[in-house]
Amino acid sequence: MQHSLRLLTRDNGVGLSRDLRLLAHGLAEAGWASEPVGLGRGGRSGLAGEAALWARRLWHGRVDTQIFIERVYRRCLPLADHNLLMPNPEWVRDKWRPLLPRFERVLCKTLHAQRVFEAEGCRTTYIGFTSDDRFDPAVPRVGEFFHLAGASPAKGTEALLAAWRKHPEWPRLTVVQAPRHARPGAERPNLDHRVGYLRDADLRVLQNRCLFHVCPSEVEGFGHYLVEAMSVGAVVLTTDAAPMNEHVTAERGVMIGTSPGRRQGLVLRQRIEVEAIEAAVQYALSLDPRQLSARGAAARAHYLDARRGFHVRLGDAMRDVMSAEAGLREACADPGQ
Repeated sequence: MQHSLRLLTRDNGVGLSRDLRLLAHGLAEAGWASEPVGLGRGGRSGLAGEAALWARRLWHGRVDTQIFIERVYRRCLPLADHNLLMPNPEWVRDKWRPLLPRFERVLCKTLHAQRVFEAEGCRTTYIGFTSDDRFDPAVPRVGEFFHLAGASPAKGTEALLAAWRKHPEWPRLTVVQAPRHARPGAERPNLDHRVGYLRDADLRVLQNRCLFHVCPSEVEGFGHYLVEAMSVGAVVLTTDAAPMNEHVTAERGVMIGTSPGRRQGLVLRQRIEVEAIEAAVQYALSLDPRQLSARGAAARAHYLDARRGFHVRLGDAMRDVMSAEAGLREACADPGQ
């Protein structure tokens, strides 16, 4: 009998929508069909989407398993026989914490998340995750820097811009940032601050063109923009704190020093100082071509290995969950139990 599997999150057009797509693809690679559901899609409210799912339950019954991606929808928990959670620790709301025991398993994208949710008393499984492969070997590389701030206020963008304005001798830095959080400052010949959205094809050229990617994240649930940077074989400069340093190490990138800051969700954000960015950039510029090539190759290799590992671990996790469910059904059906 085919197992019905639903993936549930908010369709926000950016990170959560991407996670929904990547998880559905990962499950397909592991041999599992799933139904991705993005609440709020097409301008509909989340409540309207929940009501539609309840109407389906009245007609067709519950699905076997739901995986909630980041967000916890209390009213949707009764719609499945089994519920799993794939969270981002920094976005866990206080009102969701009492609901954590209602999830049979927490699927963790990082080892950092696994530690956080084990401390909450949850049963966890580390599956890892992946990002889109942005590699295009046809694009020539130049010794410039790139920073994809996007629509997030937690990418260390202001400290990075401040550092670059102090160093007119540094190579060009291109920053791509959504208007919502952008604060354009003094122009510099070696600073290209692009406020707005790029076509995906243009963004991919930039990602492959720039040898260095600077990703001084204050907090990440996974870290798509730095993992995409690794996928193109860039030399990635990122924060020396979890989970960023699970992806990038001194052998496959350059670390930016940091210190703990304020709490967000279940974790601490990091403080990104201008001086730490200066030190990391100066170190990156001191590396010779052989060292840069080795780090870029190691980053690309790690990306590919982590992607394969994610598909394997995800398949193993689903088989483990299904096996536990089958055992429970057999126990309930046995009158001697």
